[in-house]
Amino acid sequence: MTDILNGYEVSWAESILRVDKEEWNDLASLINFPFLEWDWLRLLEESGCVCLATGWLTAHMLVRYEGRLVAAVPLYVRDQSDGEFIFDRVWFEVAQKGGITYYPKLVGMSPYTPASGYRFLIAPDVNAGNIMRLVCQTLDRFCAVNNLGSSAFNFVDPNWTAEMETYGYATWQHQGYLWGNHDYKNFEQWLGTLNGNRRKTIRRERKALKAEKVRVEILVGDEIPDEYFSLMYKCYASTNDKFGVWSCKYLNESFFNGLSKSMRKNLLFSVAFREGHEEPIAMSMFVFSGDQIWGRYWGCFEEVRFLHFELCYYAPIEWAIDNNINFYDPGMGGEHKARRGFLSSPCYSLHRFSDSSMDLTFKTYILEVNTLENGYINEMNDMMPIVKS
Repeated sequence: MTDILNGYEVSWAESILRVDKEEWNDLASLINFPFLEWDWLRLLEESGCVCLATGWLTAHMLVRYEGRLVAAVPLYVRDQSDGEFIFDRVWFEVAQKGGITYYPKLVGMSPYTPASGYRFLIAPDVNAGNIMRLVCQTLDRFCAVNNLGSSAFNFVDPNWTAEMETYGYATWQHQGYLWGNHDYKNFEQWLGTLNGNRRKTIRRERKALKAEKVRVEILVGDEIPDEYFSLMYKCYASTNDKFGVWSCKYLNESFFNGLSKSMRKNLLFSVAFREGHEEPIAMSMFVFSGDQIWGRYWGCFEEVRFLHFELCYYAPIEWAIDNNINFYDPGMGGEHKARRGFLSSPCYSLHRFSDSSMDLTFKTYILEVNTLENGYINEMNDMMPIVKS
């Protein structure tokens, strides 16, 4: 389906493969968020992780002017919420009780990726306000024609929320974590910002690994051996298997192996070895771009006390300081992150419901929900083991 509105041609792509890679990446590269790059989204599709069978029907919106792609909106039609990490069960139940359509819904995000940075991809030399208005009006029509319960955008760029609220979207706040680099010269200087007990604990944990004859290497891009991508999948799978019903094992080995060919420039592995051995006993995978790094997956082949903290927190923080990385998002969950120097920081999703009564209900109660969530964020930050001034 193609519409021509005010000189703009709006169409829908049922696969990222329907969009030219260079055209898409000319827009995606502007926001410094690799999870919306063409290859990342292609790998999710080609590996079978994102498809109708897994509950993700691709419906990317494309906006062209005189044949040139000037905007792209990564979108998926969903009949469930698994893999979004925005836990909206309560709103589904509210809609059910009112006899209101909730599923299917339209969602904008990078599938299975609770990392903040989503926004519309818009060329810098066009009127962004006109594009935003056109996109939001088109989304409303698309939802109405296809009987979709809502349109939502998950883990959005925090600087984008106020702008989207002017188009009728309501902001839902969620608790996340973030480490910030305040021009630290080295790991020890950062450690000095924590209180004495926490400094001793971290030093003791790192010393214990040395006593266990465990060494850690940081490997970036082409330094990562091809065979490590399959091992990383095994780590990811084994970690999720330990969670049982709480497992989030949405990705497959094909996806991880594909990363070695397409996204290597944005990847970092922290890998643990026993001294004298070449086989990894544990590893973590990170994605980085510009001055940001995101922690993604971790797992081990041998249980070693404190190894998780080293591979997922201390080693990447040390690398971030050495490489002028300003922000490190370690991923969701785990109050132990607060005790290891990660600030509780809000993440945001944006929601607009097709049914006016459901939309009003959401906008009325989300203010209270956000107030409670902000209180929890403040409580978590009170736990931070920082030096009190």
